[in-house]
Amino acid sequence: MSNIREEGKPLCTVTRERKIMEKEFCERTDFSDDVNKEKGKISYDCDICGKFFSRKASLLIHKRIHTGEKPYHCDICGKSFSRNNGLTRHRLIHTGEKPYHCDICGKTFTQNNGLTRHRRIHTGEKPYHCDICGKSFSETSPLSIHKCVVHTGEELYNCEFCGKSFSQNNDLVNHKRIHTGVKPYHCYICGKSFCEDINLTNHIRIHTGEKPYQCDICGKSFSHGPNLAVHKHVHSSVKPYHCEICGKSFSRNDYLTCHKRVHTGDKPYHCDICGKSFSQDNHLTKHKRIHTGEKPYHCEICGKSFSQNEQLPKHMRVHTGEKPYHCEICGKSFSQNEQLPKHMRVHTGEKPYHCEICGKSFSRIYNLTRHKRTHTGEMAY
Repeated sequence: MSNIREEGKPLCTVTRERKIMEKEFCERTDFSDDVNKEKGKISYDCDICGKFFSRKASLLIHKRIHTGEKPYHCDICGKSFSRNNGLTRHRLIHTGEKPYHCDICGKTFTQNNGLTRHRRIHTGEKPYHCDICGKSFSETSPLSIHKCVVHTGEELYNCEFCGKSFSQNNDLVNHKRIHTGVKPYHCYICGKSFCEDINLTNHIRIHTGEKPYQCDICGKSFSHGPNLAVHKHVHSSVKPYHCEICGKSFSRNDYLTCHKRVHTGDKPYHCDICGKSFSQDNHLTKHKRIHTGEKPYHCEICGKSFSQNEQLPKHMRVHTGEKPYHCEICGKSFSQNEQLPKHMRVHTGEKPYHCEICGKSFSRIYNLTRHKRTHTGEMAY
């Protein structure tokens, strides 16, 4: 018989009356009478399952498995826990606090065991072994699924929408939000909602401008740890992925995949509002803000908002007076990068804008536009 419990059912099938009796027993029993002395050691035994403990407090906590008692309640969402440390860990979901950092890629976690599991991605460690076939896994959950599916044929927790299977009910609950659209994590600044707490944490940095992950080579900062990990490939001299069309090389295969669309013209990301297509997913995300009017990047000085994140740093120079782009010939400085090439034409004499009627050339496009009116007779306003 399968010992995998059905969704929503408790681990032990205990009647309501028995729960009440067990609770009353725990409250009235003097555990000093239940001790067993063996080799000079004292143990406190559970009269339901026979498990024994060296401390009375541990036995009391254990009995909550049988009684279902959960005396610790979250004052934010109301979820209950049988142990205080379970409540403490749960509260991190609401605060967004992630005190445990991966020293390799910078990813953060609310719990230390989450960091321990994550590090195995980098080390390749697989400490959990199937005692039947010897296959190894980095986490216990894949091992449980492996045993159920391959060896025992036991039933798992299956998603009724897509059929995906899980070894634990809470994993199924979290997964179902993809289908149901339930988003219980809300941004206190703009009200946007998310189905996972990690997405909320990352989103809030859009408003705060926080970039806690810094490249130790060039100093560039990032709001998300994975972005830093991706960036570090820029400094790597190893580029094993080569474009067979133009010969350009890349440090990652997904970079090569995106690059190939330059040659093929493939644009797999489509706007469901206007039908416009894009070669990259992030370009579609930025484009959609034209339709929605969303401007998630806010200036903390004047409150002005922007739809693209690169617009905010440019705007901030209005307030700071910073002019980081310098002409190497005359030393003049500019706040925007695109202003410098225009200025350089003063020194080089370059005039890239040509009138197709008379052939006259200009260094700036607005001068060409104004000139064309001499041919058309259009009045300037």
